[in-house]
Amino acid sequence: MQELALIRPGRTADTELVLELDKTALKREFEERLAECGTLAFRVARGVLRNGADAEDVAQEAMLQAYRRFERLRDRSRFRAWLVRITFRLALDQARSSRRRLQFHIKENDYFGTLATVLDLVSQDLRKKGHRGHAETLGRLRDRLMYLQQGYRIEKMQSHTKIAGPL
Repeated sequence: MQELALIRPGRTADTELVLELDKTALKREFEERLAECGTLAFRVARGVLRNGADAEDVAQEAMLQAYRRFERLRDRSRFRAWLVRITFRLALDQARSSRRRLQFHIKENDYFGTLATVLDLVSQDLRKKGHRGHAETLGRLRDRLMYLQQGYRIEKMQSHTKIAGPL
């Protein structure tokens, strides 16, 4: 019985076998280098983000990018530094995007609304990180702030802002 194999045009069976062996060797080398680095990507991301959950996400993304681009790495002995650089840049991007989400615009004479928005954003972030008790406390503070807004006004003075008495 004859065996049939699909070979790309212009390539021989030997060429295909060599390419497959090269891919296997490349994958094995990547795994070895990654084993040497251990939790390096996580530690770098944690140092930048100061949050374990976000650091895990960034570390996984960094290792995935390193895996996809490993064959393009010219000097394989520089893998550790390369992985640190990928992780650091991804962590910085994550930190910047988190800051952008927290940015808001202060509306003129709407200090209560602005403060309520800040409390909402911080409360959401705390819930996401698993600090439910703190988030609930901020939620109650926000509710009280909105209650105060109904009966008080904020007057802006030359040197500072003060809360005036009831309307």
